[in-house]
Amino acid sequence: MRLPPHILVVNGIKVRRPVFLLGAPHSGADLLARALKRSPGFHLTMGRASVAHVVYAFARKPSIGQSSGAARVLRDALAEAWQVLPGSCGLCAAPCREAGGVTGLGPCVSTNTVVRFGDASPDLLYSAEVLYRAFPDARFVQLIRDGRDVAVDMLNDPACLAWFKPVMLSDHTEFPNPFLGVNRDEHRERWKGMPPAGKSALRWRSAVRLSASLRRELPAEQLLTLRYEDLVLQPAKTIASVSEFLESRISKVALYGRRIPKVGSWRSRLRTDELELVQKVARQELTRLGYLTS
Repeated sequence: MRLPPHILVVNGIKVRRPVFLLGAPHSGADLLARALKRSPGFHLTMGRASVAHVVYAFARKPSIGQSSGAARVLRDALAEAWQVLPGSCGLCAAPCREAGGVTGLGPCVSTNTVVRFGDASPDLLYSAEVLYRAFPDARFVQLIRDGRDVAVDMLNDPACLAWFKPVMLSDHTEFPNPFLGVNRDEHRERWKGMPPAGKSALRWRSAVRLSASLRRELPAEQLLTLRYEDLVLQPAKTIASVSEFLESRISKVALYGRRIPKVGSWRSRLRTDELELVQKVARQELTRLGYLTS
């Protein structure tokens, strides 16, 4: 007999149809998160320690996410992150506070206005299947961006580069490892000697493959896939599609009047050798997604 769905209550509010934003690093999840955080009724978190700890544990050791208790662990971590308490914003990462326009310790929302919860923590993509088990009515929005633009932004992000240290592939690392983009144990030494541009391409390639698998596995009414390029170049139209999908009014104001990474910036920011390596590693996915045509 099928068990009834778990009902999570946070601050006296039932968590219904929570929203999770997914994507490879620097694919625009943070940009869309900004829009949701500033939309009426939403309480969306980004990178709270309680969630990040679990997400990276699942990412580095995928078998943990397959355990029977994984959904409960992630649900509990999100429940802690979604608590609205005095000073709770002081526990948030700087990007979350900045996206919400918080200058003090918060809270950034009032409990009497919250009707929808969500999370856009970095690398949440690798916990998508666990999130679906934890919240069967969840809504997922995943963003796809040109892997060359992703790579150049990763190369300028110390947090991303920290994952590229050889020590990240320890003797306890599981394979395949979607988080690092390494498929087999015999590729371990090759990965360790690969330049950061190649490692960035591997992470992007693995992430978009995972995004493709989610499109096959999740119900169509629960997953929306967006292009970063559309979000930047056609914000009003793209946000309208998000509003329709989430059945909520999403603000597009947060997408204007700020510096947003340009589409195609790789043309002036990637060295020739870096571009050649990125396109060699990710050629199949860049072509499939229409970013590479020749």
